[in-house]
Amino acid sequence: MSTIDQLVAGSDPRPPLPPPPGVPQERYLATTIPGPRSQELMLERRAHVSNGFGAQLPVFIDRADGGILLDVDGNRIIDLASGLGPTSLGASNERVRERVRAQLDRFTHTCFMTTEYESYVEVCRWLNARAPGDTEKRTALFSTGAEANENAVKIARYFTGRQKLLAFDGAYHGRTHMTMSLTSKAHPYKTGFGPFSNDVIHVPVPTSPRGMEGTVEDSLDRVRATLAQHDPTSFAAMIIEPILGEAGCLIPQEGFLAGLRKIADEHGILVIADEVQSGMGRTGRIWAIEYEDVVPDLLVAAKALANGMPLSSVTGPEDIMNAVHPAGLGGTYAGNPLSCEAALAVFEQLDTEGVLEKATELGRIAIEMLRPLVGAGLGVIDVRVRGAMIGIEFGDEDTLEPASGRAKAVSAYCHGNGVLALTNGVHENVIRLLPPIVIGRALFRDGLQVIVDGIRHTAFDSPFPKAIDDGR
Repeated sequence: MSTIDQLVAGSDPRPPLPPPPGVPQERYLATTIPGPRSQELMLERRAHVSNGFGAQLPVFIDRADGGILLDVDGNRIIDLASGLGPTSLGASNERVRERVRAQLDRFTHTCFMTTEYESYVEVCRWLNARAPGDTEKRTALFSTGAEANENAVKIARYFTGRQKLLAFDGAYHGRTHMTMSLTSKAHPYKTGFGPFSNDVIHVPVPTSPRGMEGTVEDSLDRVRATLAQHDPTSFAAMIIEPILGEAGCLIPQEGFLAGLRKIADEHGILVIADEVQSGMGRTGRIWAIEYEDVVPDLLVAAKALANGMPLSSVTGPEDIMNAVHPAGLGGTYAGNPLSCEAALAVFEQLDTEGVLEKATELGRIAIEMLRPLVGAGLGVIDVRVRGAMIGIEFGDEDTLEPASGRAKAVSAYCHGNGVLALTNGVHENVIRLLPPIVIGRALFRDGLQVIVDGIRHTAFDSPFPKAIDDGR
């Protein structure tokens, strides 16, 4: 009988796990990656799990702590992904475990729409106090980032009485039908799932000098022209990520978000800030939009909000959030009490343990170790850093033509050497790093050094390398 069969039958053949986690915070390879046990489990996966779920690193994790993922073969892998962002405080955060464990002893669920519990209100209280702007605010809790973005759209449409939505090239907002419509990148997120909403219109974002062409004012003119073409009074909201994560950690040029805010105010359009990936301290501030001193009408959070437990939120001024009729918003699992306790544990640490300073320090280390690669003949055309949100872009150093093969080759090198470094970007030519903010500094440097070694090691095996002096 297989492990999965035994689990389904109610018996667990795996040995009990001694608390606490205590995974050594050093990279270590006991086998090649993936190891033999992970390969066995991948066969089980293919036999039972939909192929629609991808896997960039086909290893099965047994334990996780701090900046290390311990797989079933005993390999200790440096985690530079944080589960695509949620586990910013580590995948086995002690305070999160304590609060969730205590809640488990009380109850796991009641549904806040039927009978209520204090932790839901406390999460909303904290978010209302920390969201940008000095107006009185209200918050609604949901389960996933896509669900929260979908509800932000519902609230904006209800409040304004309008239908259309302005989104941006490179955007990713989720996998529901509406959030796929808002998402810009077609493959793999939208391929074969259409038709999508005709009420969503996309426009470009001016990013770094290595990104899309055009000045801030050029891009704002495109926004104005697009609104004029489709009647600005028909737009309920414009939705934007303050840092476009799935596009490769693209940072809009300074002044663009402020310009959007001004245009939106001129036409009575709401601004939705999607901080699902960039929020909760990831960039060195609670919200990435704080860097631009812009106040959105609706702010969406998820991922790191509850450090791996499913929870998301929409926060905004009282008049907007209270416009929707009672029972117009909700969800059976929205604001689950276990997730709310996890979020309260996150808030405690954000408030008292220097998390923002730690994220900022990770950014400084990344700049120190990675920025010298740009223009050094290694095919690295940009390194974008804002706190612990980092993108390494590969392409031709003269033409900036994207080199997805380079990114994939470096990622494969990292995986083979025990570092989880995932690719993404509009052209799949970016390695995006979202390390746990609690990762040890020496461990983080070790992970970055493997990336640097991978860039040098693969420089002459992939498109667009140039002759270099290795300097070693």
